[in-house]
Amino acid sequence: MIQVEADGLSKSYGKNRVFSGLSFTASSSVIGVAGRNGAGKSTLLKCIACLQKPTSGSVTWKNSTGAEVSPDKIKKMLGYAAPYISLYEELTVIENLSFLFDVRNEKNRGHISTVLKRTGAEPFRDSLFGSLSTGQQQRARLAAAIVHQPEILFLDEPGSNLDEKGRAVVEDLVNEFRDKKKLLILASNQAYELSLCDSIIDLNK
Repeated sequence: MIQVEADGLSKSYGKNRVFSGLSFTASSSVIGVAGRNGAGKSTLLKCIACLQKPTSGSVTWKNSTGAEVSPDKIKKMLGYAAPYISLYEELTVIENLSFLFDVRNEKNRGHISTVLKRTGAEPFRDSLFGSLSTGQQQRARLAAAIVHQPEILFLDEPGSNLDEKGRAVVEDLVNEFRDKKKLLILASNQAYELSLCDSIIDLNK
């Protein structure tokens, strides 16, 4: 089990305060981050994922024994899918996934085919990422986020540009992480996606 603790978390860009005073603890569940566009959902995810430093407050990750886990280790345990995260446009989908797989020194290469089928990206596995439709690119991003079988998964607006079958893929991922008692954090302003979560952090408030 992995647990994240946020204490008095605040983030500002110059004089623009995105959010402030956020404190929460999350583990083994599906956490939603709600908020209108510009409320700071993506920024909060980046701070929790140790990709951005908060202006004040702290984010602490702990393992099942209560020992603190370093940001570098968390990044290796984390899968992250978001519309603003792009794969290499000049590589095919399978080449992108293989590259990510090799970077992480994963061994079970057969898992790549499983992920392609699961996310519905198999039909365009040999197409350049840059040539794909927005919906196909989103499926490829989801595949990239789970290709290394992460212990933690962050999904930012996961249903963006997806059809009904694509949204079912997202729901399946959410249910899997819940069943396996892993941590999944989902940021969205869509009521349906937020309804999949066990609890909500509402940045509108």
